[in-house]
Amino acid sequence: MVKKPLTGELGRCAVAYGTGAVLYSLLEIAFRGFTHWTMTLTGGTCMALIYLLDRKMHSRSLWLRCLAGAGIITALEFAVGCIVNRKLGWNVWDYSDQRFNVLGQICPVFSGIWFLLCIPATAICRLIRMLGRGS
Repeated sequence: MVKKPLTGELGRCAVAYGTGAVLYSLLEIAFRGFTHWTMTLTGGTCMALIYLLDRKMHSRSLWLRCLAGAGIITALEFAVGCIVNRKLGWNVWDYSDQRFNVLGQICPVFSGIWFLLCIPATAICRLIRMLGRGS
């Protein structure tokens, strides 16, 4: 018996990953004019983690889920930034000119943006879950 793609939790998580990879890349292209393949992977990973987070915190308030999501994104952005920007020297982004930045990799302004982006991200994750249950 072949399972439909969204019936398993792994399948829904993969759909969240793919959705995040594509949407974040498009968002970066819209605002920066370009993206980097590492941001595609990071965007997908963030969305998959937000999907799993929303699954665990589904009964919590939206602002709390967005706060946790922004924390996940900021932490992943810092880890990826330390590798691709500082260690490998690829200079994918640099927040050095932002106030209160940490090593030029993260800053409060973008953490706030991630908080706001978690609102539609959470809705997309719920839609993925709902569509997966209906299949």
